[in-house]
Amino acid sequence: MADPTPEPDPFLEHRRLLFATAYRMLGTVTDAEDILQDTWLKWNDTDQSTVQHPKSYLVRTVTNLSLNRLTSARATRENYVGPWLPEPLLTSPNIAEETELADTVSTAMLVVLETLSPIERAIFLLREVFGYSHAEIADTLDRPEPTVRQIAHRARAHVQSRRPRFDTDKAQRDHITAQFMAACSGGDLNALMDLLAPDVTSWSDGGGVVTAALRPLHGPDHVARWILGVLAKPTVAGVVLESAHINGELGALATIDGNPIAAFTYDLVDGRIQNMRFQVNPGKLKGLALDPDILG
Repeated sequence: MADPTPEPDPFLEHRRLLFATAYRMLGTVTDAEDILQDTWLKWNDTDQSTVQHPKSYLVRTVTNLSLNRLTSARATRENYVGPWLPEPLLTSPNIAEETELADTVSTAMLVVLETLSPIERAIFLLREVFGYSHAEIADTLDRPEPTVRQIAHRARAHVQSRRPRFDTDKAQRDHITAQFMAACSGGDLNALMDLLAPDVTSWSDGGGVVTAALRPLHGPDHVARWILGVLAKPTVAGVVLESAHINGELGALATIDGNPIAAFTYDLVDGRIQNMRFQVNPGKLKGLALDPDILG
């Protein structure tokens, strides 16, 4: 008689959810993968027959491990060289069709989440992104439910006040992205400036490893000249620009010999590029090699 089909491993079954939780908590692919590895070890050291709700147990474990990691990471980021930006992820084009899901993983949102305290970030994500009740969050974080409600309200108001406004028209974004890449490839300063909003701001994260602006750049002329100046350097000879869905939104990927050297995302407001974010730190481009459906 054949053996019955083994039960699926809850860790593997919920791995995408666990990664999505850790990534949104930490904003880095490397740390999220480390958290998943630690969660897997804890899960395998646990008497699983005593766990009534494996999914809740695993989410609780990931959240609390992420909280510990985020608390220590915040101190490290205070000494970071230049602007800190999250590690980019290639995402499926399908995620962009789900506006709310795409927004929660956008580079802009991850930057806003960095302004929350670790506990505020955890509660906001569990409540607003993953739909857990206040009671479930209280159990996960071992905190009184009234406290969780208060923190959730404060975190939601904080995010709403800082969340950037942007256009969501897909055809328009496709058009602007194509124009941006054409202007960059052609070294056309005027065409590039025409795409930028009057109050455009650009951030670039080199982490002190590669050349990047150490402070945000403001204004079309300043930003456009900096971009074209970088592209004219011998170190980026042979660069290829191609459109790519990065963190749930269409942006651009720069590669040399097929290897990514930069990821570009932006906010589109009233038909022009307003907030530009360039991730050029080589150590923070690992997510560009992952399965685009990792956040599924």
